[in-house]
Amino acid sequence: MPRLRSLGLMTAVVPRHSVVRRIGRIQRLSSNLVSVVGLSDTASVGHRVRFADQQVTGEVVTISEDCVNVLVDGSMAGLKIGQPVQHVGEFGLCPDNSWLGRVIDGEGNPLDGQPLINGGTMVGLHSPPPPAAKRRGLGARLDTGHMLFNTILPVVRGQRFGLFSGSGVGKSSLMAALAQDMEADVIVIGLIGERGREVNQFVNNVLGKKGLRRSVVVASTSDQSALARRRAAFSAMAVAEHFRNLGQSVLLLVDSITRLGEAHREIASAAGEPASMRGFPPSMASLLAGFSERAGPGTEGQGDITAVFTVLVSGSDMEEPVADTLRGLLDGHFVLSRSIAERGRFPAVDVLQSVSRSLPEAASDEENRLIAQARRLFSVYEDSEIMVRSGLYQPGSNPELDLAVKLQPGLDAFAADRSDQGFQHAFACLEKCLSVGDVDDGQNSGG
Repeated sequence: MPRLRSLGLMTAVVPRHSVVRRIGRIQRLSSNLVSVVGLSDTASVGHRVRFADQQVTGEVVTISEDCVNVLVDGSMAGLKIGQPVQHVGEFGLCPDNSWLGRVIDGEGNPLDGQPLINGGTMVGLHSPPPPAAKRRGLGARLDTGHMLFNTILPVVRGQRFGLFSGSGVGKSSLMAALAQDMEADVIVIGLIGERGREVNQFVNNVLGKKGLRRSVVVASTSDQSALARRRAAFSAMAVAEHFRNLGQSVLLLVDSITRLGEAHREIASAAGEPASMRGFPPSMASLLAGFSERAGPGTEGQGDITAVFTVLVSGSDMEEPVADTLRGLLDGHFVLSRSIAERGRFPAVDVLQSVSRSLPEAASDEENRLIAQARRLFSVYEDSEIMVRSGLYQPGSNPELDLAVKLQPGLDAFAADRSDQGFQHAFACLEKCLSVGDVDDGQNSGG
């Protein structure tokens, strides 16, 4: 019996590989591609190869009758004409439940210095989404730990939404807060193209032990190749699908989906795809659509993947290609405002620019009434904010604006509040904010 147990562990640790490898040879080297002969009838687009005598791998991006073109996964230094190239084949991961609390790279290698046990089943990085006709609908409302997301911008099981933000506006802190507080069985975090020092800082200081305990972190740094950065995003999705297929509720956080689009742009450009959409290739739209469709509810017997994708918006341009594409694909977009962050309110969510497509179904009639009233008051105040702050507004000239001005401090504080007391408490606090007699200017509404 102990011997059988040891054998089972060994097969889990040692991935299954074919003992037969096809060998080709380098025919031509260019600035970003390696042409290899001898593999045209064996390799497929997306397959990996390994260059003999070098700790370098690559991925097949185009194939012709006489050669395959390979994008190198790292530096091309040391490669030369005639060098043997080994065909590795399709890349996959072997996720395991023991990966919880671990930090890995896009190839499933541990980054935290501890050995990693692989599961017994290999999964591809480009699995199709669940069949559309068999998928369940969006599930119940999720407790996020934030007043705003528990009321005005609700999140439900299987929803996919984006955090749209410029740099330094607090998206990473908000993402970590969701990882700590949001209702989920398992959390998978994809850090795509992060600065090297920030990976360790995020895991230890921002995410912390509480968040890491139920999480798998898949990280790639900004100095790694475009292949490695794109692979990390798809590896994070594959890990999330593993836990979803076990019937668990998964929270997938990808920071950022913009860097996935940029990595794909580099790869597509090397493969010869023409640029469009401000330099992004036409295939980017289908890549983002296919990636986001893999998240969401599963079929009967499966769990669901609630996905949060951060989107870097340069210069607050919501019309740039990645942001514009994702707004049409996701079930909601939450916009973080630099002006709100600069006056010290976090999370700096612009309520009026943000939408949760789980409404109105995610709330009762009374809750929807409170949400509509709150959004109306935010809108009335924003329309006249410059006039109010400059002292040009005269109280009594507009009763609705008078009310909005009186309630704004409480509503603004409410939008920043965190609470672990659930939805009823959050809506009770919102109702208090909207009640003229119960609101004191400048006081926190969260209670």
